[in-house]
Amino acid sequence: MGNIAGRKPVHGRRLTVLIAPDSFKGSLTSVAVARALADGWARARPADTILLCPLADGGEGTLEAVAAAGGWEWQEAQILGMDFEPRMARWLWAEAGHRAVVELAQASGLSHIGPDDVGPTLRTTHGTGQLLEAVIDRGARSITLGIGGSATNDGGSGILQAVGARLLDEDGAPTVEERTPTPPILFHTIARVDLTGIDRRLGETDLQVACDVSNPLLGLTGATAIYGPQKGVGRKDRRVLEIELEALADALEAAAGRHERDTPGAGAAGGVGFGLLAIQDRFRSFALRPGIDLVMEATAFEAKLAKADLVITGEGRIDAQTAFGKTALGVAQRAAQAGVPCIAVGGGVEPEGIDALAAVDAVAVPVVERPQSVEDAMSAGPGPVARCGERLARLVSIGLPPPGA
Repeated sequence: MGNIAGRKPVHGRRLTVLIAPDSFKGSLTSVAVARALADGWARARPADTILLCPLADGGEGTLEAVAAAGGWEWQEAQILGMDFEPRMARWLWAEAGHRAVVELAQASGLSHIGPDDVGPTLRTTHGTGQLLEAVIDRGARSITLGIGGSATNDGGSGILQAVGARLLDEDGAPTVEERTPTPPILFHTIARVDLTGIDRRLGETDLQVACDVSNPLLGLTGATAIYGPQKGVGRKDRRVLEIELEALADALEAAAGRHERDTPGAGAAGGVGFGLLAIQDRFRSFALRPGIDLVMEATAFEAKLAKADLVITGEGRIDAQTAFGKTALGVAQRAAQAGVPCIAVGGGVEPEGIDALAAVDAVAVPVVERPQSVEDAMSAGPGPVARCGERLARLVSIGLPPPGA
């Protein structure tokens, strides 16, 4: 917890303000939120120095947040979409260090479920695996993979097949046509997983996976039970997918010689955590890490924090989930450790979120300006966020704390 008594007052002088929000999901990217807050702040306090550091947790919007820090080039690769049709997906490349950032949500995410969706029992992460192959082809040997926002429940098998694994039936033949990913509904046909054809370049590659959950692969707290419903998995399909994932786990663990189904994070992204954990020995180095930590490193958050007199963070909702490691809390914790005051703005703010932030000396402030529905708030654009930034700046200027402090 930060030392409030030892902090310098933030009013009455020029400030360096670090603005480091997450996205307001379904409404504004973290880049748009940061810019809106900065615009509003500058209206009231134009002499202040503003440092922008939009953040993400490894899900949709991670690429935009990392790219905003500079030093990255946008790249595209053709992949197989979840509807089994080819399309383009983006990723980030940095020549320095031969680094790349890949976002599962770009290839296998909820936002790419279209009108011709094949359904959760057929969707695979094959496109994400193709993105990994594309970045390795480009020369990347240090890869950050964000796996948030997944629409899939395939245990990462699509990724594994894209990098060279083969799923074989009892006759030793591929469970489906060669070069075609096996959908989850057919995992019961797997008798053996052949890992001999996995891309040898993985052995020259460091992979860090942004993983913010600790769920196992199977069971009441597993991938299907907890995250299946948000992907459209109904009660009947839930039972089917659980059985199919268990069949995949049996075959893959036997092939890899590793028991990973119960490892914390195995259930992340519909079991992508499990699939990658199972073949972790194939990489030069491998780690599952909190997404916010990886994005903070990529965006030089700590260096910016060292210059800041005040931190403003935020996310779409500051609620009970905030206490479980969401971006706003992660930023507030680091601000407290550095002895820098922190304000968190939220599209919606609830008592549980207020309490979670208060525990690290941060103040939660709502963006909303009048009673309205969630839908209306999400469609309001950046205007209310900018006006919130202006209000905060004016409160600082008159020497009063924000509401609730």
